[in-house]
Amino acid sequence: MSRIGNNPIEIPEGATVEVQDNTITVKGKLGELTQEYSGVSIKAEDGQVVVTRPSESKEHKAKHGLYRSLISNMILGVTNGWSKELELVGVGYRATNQGQKLDLALGFSHNIVLNLAPEVKVETISEKGKTQL
Repeated sequence: MSRIGNNPIEIPEGATVEVQDNTITVKGKLGELTQEYSGVSIKAEDGQVVVTRPSESKEHKAKHGLYRSLISNMILGVTNGWSKELELVGVGYRATNQGQKLDLALGFSHNIVLNLAPEVKVETISEKGKTQL
């Protein structure tokens, strides 16, 4: 029994899911993603996406959870995007940014400067004793 694959995926407001042949397309405010699938059946009804498998074979069980997770990540990506918060803890560790350049002071003899891609947004918050990225 797949614990992940059996859970239905809620479709939030502002997102649309289309299932055609062996392709699923998810559209949202941040873009559009498409994924081909095989070995499972996918239905988008009543504000939910449900993934089912035709048999209990090992291959179908593996694809059941895989495609459910991929679709869930696609919906999350086109609605909210992806974010990661980091916290620097320690004496002398600092991070600052100027536009798309991230300057990290991590205890080396020199600072590490990273040039970020235009799609990536970075924000540094410095509090006494903490630095958050």
